[in-house]
Amino acid sequence: MPNKSIRRDLILIVVLSQALLAAGLVFAGVYYTHHQLRSALDAGIQARLMSVAALVRYPEDPKAPLIFERSLVPRSVQKHHPDLYEIRAAGVGVVARSENWPVGMQFDCPKVKPRWNFEVAGVPYRALCGSDVPILDREEGQADRPSTLTVIYATSRVEMNEDVRSAGISIALASLILLGATVWLALWGMRRGLLPLQELAQQASRVSAQNWTFQASREADQIAELKPLNEAMGTMLDRLQKSFQQQREFLGNAAHELKTPVTILKSTLQSLLQRPRTSAEYELGLRQALEDMERLEKLLQWMLRLARAEQWAHGTLRRDLSPVEIAPTCEEAIDALRGLAQERHAQIEFNAEDSLRCKADAEDLELVWINLLENAVRYSPEGSTVKISVQRDGNGKAQIRFEDQGAGIPEEELTQIFERFHRGDPSRTRETGGFGLGLAIAKALVEAYGGTIRASSVVGHGTQMTVELPTVAANG
Repeated sequence: MPNKSIRRDLILIVVLSQALLAAGLVFAGVYYTHHQLRSALDAGIQARLMSVAALVRYPEDPKAPLIFERSLVPRSVQKHHPDLYEIRAAGVGVVARSENWPVGMQFDCPKVKPRWNFEVAGVPYRALCGSDVPILDREEGQADRPSTLTVIYATSRVEMNEDVRSAGISIALASLILLGATVWLALWGMRRGLLPLQELAQQASRVSAQNWTFQASREADQIAELKPLNEAMGTMLDRLQKSFQQQREFLGNAAHELKTPVTILKSTLQSLLQRPRTSAEYELGLRQALEDMERLEKLLQWMLRLARAEQWAHGTLRRDLSPVEIAPTCEEAIDALRGLAQERHAQIEFNAEDSLRCKADAEDLELVWINLLENAVRYSPEGSTVKISVQRDGNGKAQIRFEDQGAGIPEEELTQIFERFHRGDPSRTRETGGFGLGLAIAKALVEAYGGTIRASSVVGHGTQMTVELPTVAANG
């Protein structure tokens, strides 16, 4: 199947529209010319009919037939096709006929349409019938003689048809010339008009993983129809560049994170094989290898969970969700981390409004709250208090807030804490078992459900995490 071409379609539309316009002009021109020439021909026939009728007069002898001055009949305009005429009088019959009147041809004057067309030996004629034409040369004492005539006069239409044909050919040639000029102008205009689009295509073809620069020409940027396309392509490339960079960073960070437990596991197994060991040494080494394997397995699970959450956030995966109560999911997260809070002698205060529901997976919400609450408890001083509140904001959304009394986060790090594999305190990674994926997963899950998450912090006074989620009615 041949590829579609906008230029070819535009050219075809222009040619067809101009051809239709040219055909319309030819038709209108021919029709108008024919109408005008026929009107002029009818006027000439009318004049000749009256001229011929004026040549009939009464004789001096009342009993003699009407006299027709044939010698005074005007000559026909067309030499090869002389005019035809016939004059009749009531009670008398045919008074006179043209010499070339066809034998046996008779006409009855139509009352509705006194003009008509006919052919004689293949020659087209136009006829006019005049009824009740008065005899102008009347003599006294002729009251018993007819006073009116019926005159039929016909003129050949050959010259008129030739004139119409010539006019049609002239109009058609002029229309074809205009059609050619119009098509050429349209082609030039389309080529010039599509030039900025071709420049955009060339600019887009230069975009690669090493070059994300897309700069539309000034002419293309000033075209109203192309400006939205320029802006959309610029926005798309910015997003692609960011996604590509995040993907590259993710792969690099994942490789780095996976390298550590794999290296430790390999070192542990190699040390077991260097020399014979006792059963207790083998058991200790295998237990350490198993711990490293569990850490590796947990890292892989978190990476898969993050990838799945980002797919949901970008709409790649669709799920049918039912409304869930937000407060119970927070309570489940608090129960899950109650042991950690007791170890650090931390208090958890929880306040919630009733009947705040959103369309989400309850386990996903629990995972978000666990990540936020675990960070609040781990990075707060022992014996401090972590506050959790669930309330409705002024826009009708559910607002879930986590407040701790920790050391706070410097302002330059607030924009990075939701990035993958980012750790605010790398020295505590092995101790706490963190991978720097918790907040990234929380952000991806919150955005997957149409919400937002933001952090605010004052160094020395603690950090506040605020999540906003769209709510649904109780019967939603």
